[in-house]
Formats: sequence, C-alpha cells, structure tokens
Amino acid sequence: MSSPVPASAATSRRFVVGPEHFELDGAPHRVLAGALHYFRVHPDQWADRIHKARLMGLNTIETYVAWNAHSPQRGEFDATGGLDLGRFLDLVAAEGMHAIVRPGPYICAEWDGGGLPGWLFDDPAVGVRRSEPLYLAAVDEFLARVYEIVVPRQIDAGGPVVLVQIENEYGAYGDDAEYLRHLVDLTRASGVTVPLTTVDQPTDEMLSRGSLPDLHRTGSFGSRADERLATLRRHQPTGPLMCSEFWDGWFDHWGEHHHTTPVAEASGELDALLAAGASVNIYMFHGGTNFGFTNGANHKGTYQSHVTSYDYDAPLDEAGFPTDKFFAFRDVIARWAPVPDELPARRTPAPVLRTDFDAVVPLDQLVGDAGDADDRGQAGAAGQESRVDTRASVATATRRRAAVAPAAGQWHRTAAVPTMDELSAFRGFSLHRVALPTGDGPRALSFAGVRDRAVVSVDGRRVGVLQRDQHERSIVVPPGARLEVLVEDQGRVNYGRHIGEAKGLVGPALLDGTELLEWESLPLDLDAMVARVTRRADRAAGSVRFLDGPVFAHATVTVDEPADLYLDTRSWGKGVAFVNGFALGRYWTRGPQHTLYVPGEQLRAGDNDLVVFETGAAARPEVSFVAEPDLGHLES
Repeated sequence: MSSPVPASAATSRRFVVGPEHFELDGAPHRVLAGALHYFRVHPDQWADRIHKARLMGLNTIETYVAWNAHSPQRGEFDATGGLDLGRFLDLVAAEGMHAIVRPGPYICAEWDGGGLPGWLFDDPAVGVRRSEPLYLAAVDEFLARVYEIVVPRQIDAGGPVVLVQIENEYGAYGDDAEYLRHLVDLTRASGVTVPLTTVDQPTDEMLSRGSLPDLHRTGSFGSRADERLATLRRHQPTGPLMCSEFWDGWFDHWGEHHHTTPVAEASGELDALLAAGASVNIYMFHGGTNFGFTNGANHKGTYQSHVTSYDYDAPLDEAGFPTDKFFAFRDVIARWAPVPDELPARRTPAPVLRTDFDAVVPLDQLVGDAGDADDRGQAGAAGQESRVDTRASVATATRRRAAVAPAAGQWHRTAAVPTMDELSAFRGFSLHRVALPTGDGPRALSFAGVRDRAVVSVDGRRVGVLQRDQHERSIVVPPGARLEVLVEDQGRVNYGRHIGEAKGLVGPALLDGTELLEWESLPLDLDAMVARVTRRADRAAGSVRFLDGPVFAHATVTVDEPADLYLDTRSWGKGVAFVNGFALGRYWTRGPQHTLYVPGEQLRAGDNDLVVFETGAAARPEVSFVAEPDLGHLES
C-alpha cells in the first residue's frame, strides 16, 4: 500500500488492553512488532535497523534487556555505548514507532546464561527464578535501574513504550505465583503504568503456570496459528490475542547444520496470524550477533553451545540487509496494514581482502609465571618481550621468563582446583597449573566436570582436549613435572535446569585416583592481552606458516573506507577474533558458521588490527575477507 505507517509514537498518550483489542487513544490497534536486541547490534547501526523495520510495515520494536550485559559485577549498571537502552528507545520514538520492553530478569534468548549474571550464584543458597530472598534482592536492584530508563519513556509520558513483559516463558520453568507477584508489584511501584504481559508456549500447563490473572497472556510459536491461538484464548478469554514471539527462523549450535525456515512457509504462517486478527511480534526481525563471549548454550542431555551469529534466518540478515523473507513479510503485512513505499537496498558483495599474519605471540609470553604470586592472587613475573618459536606452548613460561610486564591477569593459589566462578571469572578462559607427582608411566587424569573445553598439556606438550559436548572428563597423560589446563567457557546454559551452574574445571582433579592439590590459576584478561599483542613493534617479515595454539596472531588489515566485512575462518582451528580491540566472537572449524561479521563501524580508513587467539591448530592459516557470509545456509 502507498501510505506510510503513521508516526503515532510521538503524539499518542494512551495505550490499554481493551475488551477485544489493544486500544491506542481509544481506537482499536494491532501491534505489528519486530524483535531487535540492542545488545546484539552495533549502536551506530540501531537507527538503520529500526528504520528498516518500519519499511517492512512494523509499528513497534521489541527488545529484551540482558542483565549480565549491564551488570557484569554486582553493584555495576552500565547503560553507555552499546548498552544505552535509553538512546535505543529514543531512536525507536524518533522513527515514529512504539516499543515493547522485556526486562526478564530471565530472558533465555540463546544469550549467555539467559541474561542471569554469573555472580548471582556465588552464594549456593540463591534460588533461581523463584521467590527466594537473596535472588529477589538482586533482581530488585537490577529492575530498579532498568525502570529508571523505561518509566520516563512510556507512552503516557510522550515516549514509545506501550508494553512491559513480566519474566519470560515462566510456565516452562516454574509455577511460583508469589515470585511473579513480586515482579509485578516492583514494576508498578517503580512507576510502570503501561499494560503488563507474560508469554508462554501455547500449552494448557504452561499458560496456566506462567502468568497471573491481572497480566495479559500471550503466546510463543511459529506454526499452526489457528490451533495455538485457540489454546491461548482458553486462558486469555478477553482482550486481544497476541503471538509475542512468532518464530520465523531458528538458532544454531556448533557442529549442527544451519537452520532456516522456508520463506513461503514462514510468510504463510504470518498471514494466518494476521487473518485471525492477532497482534504479533516477529522473533527475530533482525537477529544480530553474539559478539565476544555472549552466546548461550542448551543442555538437554548433551551440552550444545550456540554459534556466534544470531542471524536466525530473519527478515534482516546479520549485516542488516533485507532478505527474501523481508519482502515476503512486507507483502503479507500490506494485506492487513499500510506499509511505506520506500524499499531498502538488497545486499551487495562485501570487499574481498587478503593479507597475512605478521606476528605470533605464544600465550606463555603474556601470562608470566605464578612464582611470585601470594595466596591472595597477586601477580608476579615481569620481563622483556622476546620472539620465540611459534610452536612454543603455554608451559614454557617458567623456562623462558619472557612475559610482558605486568602479567595480563591475576594469579590465584588454591588447594583444590577452582571453578572459573570461584575466581570471579564469568566468561572466557582460565589457565590452571599444578605440579605432578613423580612417576614413570602414563596415568589417568580425571575431573568431576569439564565446562566446557579443556586443552591439556604436560611440560609444554599438548596431550589432548576434553570437550563437554563429547561427555569427556578424563584423559591419559604422560609422565612429567607440570600439568597445565587451558579452559574455555563456551557459553552458559540459557534454558532449563542447568541455569546457574559454575563454569570451568569441577573438582576433584584426580591422577590415578589421588587428588591433585596446590593449584595456580589465572583468569585470562584477553582485552589486555590483545592490546599488548597489538602494540608489538616487531612484525614478521614473511607470512606465518602455521599456528600451534594456544597462541595469539596479529595481522594488519588495510581498507580505503570502512565497510562491513566477512572474515573467513575456514583455515583456522578454534578460537576468538578481535578487530581493533573489539571481540567479534568465536570461530570453530566444525561449523556450521565459517565467517565472522565485521561491522564497518568498528573499522577505520587505513590500517586496522586483527588479532586471533587460536587455541587449536592451523596448518596453513590465511587472513581473508570474502564477499558473502558463510553460515552454512541451506536452500530455502
């Protein structure tokens, strides 16, 4: 249709749940929303993505609020830069759109821990998602800060926010009505006046457990709209029907195929929803990226880590370009509501670039030696940097004493092997060392748990890898003087009973049945290490022929003008990539994802620094940027 979507957010002042419809200033109103998580999108791209949502015919933007992103440590609340929720909501209003805010505190979302911060579980007495005092006290602190941002941006104050959700798919987890009541009372006491909703999968059990009588129930599903809406209507007998998570695609795990939903199938389901008169939130409109270490994981018998891309086969792809699904959804929406005439441009090939790694720094040069550390974890070991054989392992630090000054991170001494959580390290990597008792033959090393991947070395020689997703907890190690274990947290479980579990090595650590004691442990400060690698002045004259991890590799990437790029990772093993100090995310040769999205806003004209932390091995590592993303797409 030819007329644009009205810019109602700036002028409307009243939004309520009516007896049959949502009502905007007294008139029936259908919510046509799209999910766009500000914390998964570069902040300089927010306005572009919001504008494209309006161009598809949407009138509302929905977002979760990720507690652990804003509060990586208790007492902190960061709402700057890419976490500036207020600015994001202001941009929604500037586009003439409404907003739905879903602050959890639990969000699932295939996000690390479902948004619940790791520090929340320091005290084992903390109850998860229930009316337990320690948990509620922390939740209250978080939501109070969120509502300071949301309340002045509600529609009755001239802002865009029309709905706030309580918890998230709670009926799939629990039935603690007192907990839900606490969240409602806190939300209202904080000044939230807009209607409050809940969402659950449309089964009788989940819908009855996951809400309260004074909350408006909505559903989450991606197919069989008439059937699911009928179930929802049994539990929400009055007011508008809403699918507040219309799943138009799906997420991926490492080692699986890339999931897609055929365009005709997804658009047909959307049409069925709208034909039934329902409101909808398209999950996702634009998925974005799990930058850094923010991906979550599932555990339904086997641990499965989510990939870096959160493309989700959404109408806007990971780089923000419209897909065939965008135009098909736009055509469906146009049958039921006005859509703008303007069309966004389709994706064009990204610049193709090729360069070489020009420096390699083994991890041992950056971590130093724990010899001067005291039991409170004070770091020692300082010295001058020196170039070494790139095949050098982690454990050569005590022989070379070639660490930077100071060591990047803080060593801790403990009797038993600690988890990462016990080191107050809630994401990333930790390094553990212990002296081995004398012995002449191979021995069995075992842990009570490995969460989630452990590279095991003895006297500087890699012995093997233990992987949680392969249910591996033991390995035979050769005789030697020192055991070293590099552990990676591959993402905290975001759904189910494993929420809140500690990461890292779970003791006891046994060698032929006898516990290994007197450990030295170091949570890796990768930001500091990457900065140190970037500052190195001595670059290799020729290309690097191999990477034998754990090792950092640097490359200089020169561009005429900043533009979105796709970093090809197929010649590498397993690790994390950084551009100009910004963590792009994880890569892994097992796929399905084989490129990393590089936002153009993170680049600069001229030279840019690429640093890779390779924990595996790469025989012929290449540094290349390709024209198209490779997420393992299937034909749809």
